[in-house]
Parts: sequence; structure tokens; C-alpha cells
Amino acid sequence: MKRIILITGGERSGKSTYAEQMALRLSQNPVYIATAHPWDDEFRERIRRHQERRGSQWTNIEEEHELSSHDVEGRVVLVDCLTLWATNYFFANEGREVDEVLTELKDEFTRFTRQDATFIFVTNEIGMGGVSPNAVQRRFTDLLGWLNQFVALEADEVILMVSGIAVKIKN
Repeated sequence: MKRIILITGGERSGKSTYAEQMALRLSQNPVYIATAHPWDDEFRERIRRHQERRGSQWTNIEEEHELSSHDVEGRVVLVDCLTLWATNYFFANEGREVDEVLTELKDEFTRFTRQDATFIFVTNEIGMGGVSPNAVQRRFTDLLGWLNQFVALEADEVILMVSGIAVKIKN
């Protein structure tokens, strides 16, 4: 039976660790879809640490764009994270309207989650601070905020991580 879980929160709030623990409680061999693009050496190191933290029981997939190209039927799948996935679309479509990019993300999300699987998505709440003076940052904050709202609406369960504590906000 299909199930969608969204785990959101600020940076370093414990989202990924919580999501990994949840996936391992639900399956002995979950799928991990990493959406990160290795932008620089520091980010490559961050990716390496994440990979090292996961054991051999995980099926690891690196996918920056087309989540739906992977068959996860009947599996527990953790997608970490929607923020980086949206970033990849955002920069691959520079110059396009945010609404157009959002439509593409929603369509791809819908194609991916048509599968009968348990989906755990991690995302960031980046719009809880002040409004950025940078136009690009404001456009991306809009994109991610609207994507998060869409996924939260589709989700069966939404968890907000605050300082390592999971707060259920939709069940």
C-alpha cells in the first residue's frame, strides 16, 4: 500500500538521521535515493560522510533529476532530499519562470509516487527566516516552499524536526 511521509525542518535539525532510522524500522533493505549534485569539495565530503553512515543493507541510488526512472515498487524508499532535487531543477532551468519549474517538479513527483511503495522524503524549511535581499534566493525560496506545500498535501504523514526532536504535524 502506497504511503508518503515528509520529514522537514531546518539545517542540522536531525532530518536525515531520523529518516534513515525510520526507513530501517520499516525495512531490512531500504532504498536510498540521494539527489545531491557534488558542487564542490566540501559538498563531496558531506556526501561521502552520508554514504559512510549507511550500511550495506541499503540499495543506494544517485539521482539528480528523474526519480521516476527508478523502479521502487514494493520497497521502502528514502529520498534525501527534495531541497537538493529542487535545486538541480532550478539551476538546470535558469531563466524560466518559477511556476514552470514547479510544474515540472510536481509532475515528476507524481510520476514517481504512482508506484506502490513507502516513500520517505526529506526537505528543508528555508522560508522561516527573513526575506533575502537576493532575487535568486527569493525565487528559490518560493519554489521550495510551494513544492513543500504540495508534497505535504500529498503526504500521509508530515514530521517537523526541531533540534533533533520529531514533532508530528500531520498523521
